[in-house]
Amino acid sequence: MPCQSWGFLRWPGLDGLLRLFVVLLLWSTFSEIRHIPSSSMFPTLRVGDRIIVERASYYFVSPAIHDIVTFRDPTQHPGDEQVVFIKRIVAKAGDSVQVNHGLLYVNGIAQKEDFIAECPTYKSNLTYVPQGHVFVLGDNRNNSFDSHFWGTLPIKSILGRYVMRCYRPNR
Repeated sequence: MPCQSWGFLRWPGLDGLLRLFVVLLLWSTFSEIRHIPSSSMFPTLRVGDRIIVERASYYFVSPAIHDIVTFRDPTQHPGDEQVVFIKRIVAKAGDSVQVNHGLLYVNGIAQKEDFIAECPTYKSNLTYVPQGHVFVLGDNRNNSFDSHFWGTLPIKSILGRYVMRCYRPNR
C-alpha cells in the first residue's frame, strides 16, 4: 500500500522560508498597523480601530485630495516624543482653503463632504497652500486638532497613507 502524501503539511523547505522572510521584510518596511486613539476621524474611523498604513506610495506619486494620511505632529520640536496624527487631505499645493458658514471652500468652491461627522461650527482664515505642503482636516471637524489650528502640513512630515481598517472593536 503506497504512503499517502499530505502535501499541505510538509515543511516548506529553504526556498519557502526565504520567500516568507522576503514577504515579512517587505511588509514591515512598507506598511504598519496603527491604533486610532481619538475621535478626530469619526465617523470614518472610530476610537480603538486598528488600521493598515502603507508607507511606499508617496515615493512614487504625490498625495491626493481625500487621501487619509498619518504624519508627525507639525507643532512638535525636534527631540520631543513623536506624536502621530491621522487626517484627511482636503487641499494641495496651489489651492486656497477656508472654512466659513459650516462649509469647506477650496479655491472658492464649497466642497460636498458626505464623510464628515457634522458641519464645522468654526470659521477659518483664507489660507494659501504653498509648494511642498497640504492642508489636512479631521472628519470630525469640530473635534480635531488639524490644519485649521496650525496651518499647512509639509509633505515631508507624512509617514504613510491609510489603506484599510483591519480591526474594529465591538461597542
